[in-house]
Amino acid sequence: MNRIIYADSQSSADLLYATRFAAPDPFLYFTARGKSYLVLSDLEVDRGRREARVDRILHWSRFRDEIRKRTGRRPTSEETCLDILRKHGVQKALVPGAFPLRLALFLSRRGIKLSVPQDGFFPERAHKTKAEVREIELALRVTEHLFARAREILKSSKVVAGEKLKWGGSILTSERLRAEIQVAALRMGAMAEQPIIAGGVQACDPHHRGSGPLKACELIVVDIFPRLQKTCYWGDMTRTFVRGRASPAQKKLFETVRLAQERGFEIIGPGVRAEKVHREVAALFEKHGYRTGLMGGRQQGFIHGTGHGLGLEIHEAPGMGVGSLSRLEPGNVVTVEPGLYYPRIGGVRIEDVALVTPHGCRKLSRFPVVLEV
Repeated sequence: MNRIIYADSQSSADLLYATRFAAPDPFLYFTARGKSYLVLSDLEVDRGRREARVDRILHWSRFRDEIRKRTGRRPTSEETCLDILRKHGVQKALVPGAFPLRLALFLSRRGIKLSVPQDGFFPERAHKTKAEVREIELALRVTEHLFARAREILKSSKVVAGEKLKWGGSILTSERLRAEIQVAALRMGAMAEQPIIAGGVQACDPHHRGSGPLKACELIVVDIFPRLQKTCYWGDMTRTFVRGRASPAQKKLFETVRLAQERGFEIIGPGVRAEKVHREVAALFEKHGYRTGLMGGRQQGFIHGTGHGLGLEIHEAPGMGVGSLSRLEPGNVVTVEPGLYYPRIGGVRIEDVALVTPHGCRKLSRFPVVLEV
């Protein structure tokens, strides 16, 4: 069936996947009679011809100006889209779930039947090609470089009064360490917009970015997910550090999470239900005495899924959590990121990336898993 996307490819991974053309403003992509089309502004047409992987590039302005000559007024973008689609014989098409509502209503009321596929707009995105795997590996090499920088800064920091860390002549905060990581990413051709640097109780909220001074002898969750600027593929890894000596409770928590991640890698393989990976990891935590649930007025324990797909989006299919209906298949690239979170101890998360192979999985990330620095 024909397909239609109207979006900017910086925010639409489906559009970027279909065209390999990155642009910040919305543009029209569609297929008709077995061919793919991009309709671009005059600003982008020449670049589109060089870069876009489609059969034909069309000028938006030509269709707009034709309508203006017929009607004596400047048409809306919805009217221009309709005219283009009609002229190419598109009567029904698939659209992504994020398709603009206003445009969808306009086209539907004028006879173009639209539907949203239930299994994703491009389900084949979950099966990475060799070229895509190479791009993800490149993103992971950048990620590892950023972790090396973060570990270097933590290791070279000094402990001052109140167990705060001092580095480069001033107190080391989550914000300072985050900035160092972001600058290093830019130098390597990547963007690391929101790395998580969360210590102590903050680390018990898995998506807390972290703020304020970092302290010695507390668990610090560092989650870095840079995106390559050239190809837009993501890396994603998490490590948990303690600057100084970890307590027995911290060490036990860390070691249990490490074992859980190893269990996840052991289970992953073609045909395995994604939910099974998650349930096996959760069962290991329960076996070691780490309960999950509402305690002391907040959720504690293993409070998120075991992993997710990685590619042109930081979170994409297949998901590995409760209720996932996916079965893992060769070519899937997934994270394995078990974690435990208890405010009285702190938070620990360890995350790596694996490629599902015909015989199991191959770990793509390779930064060492070490607690104390």
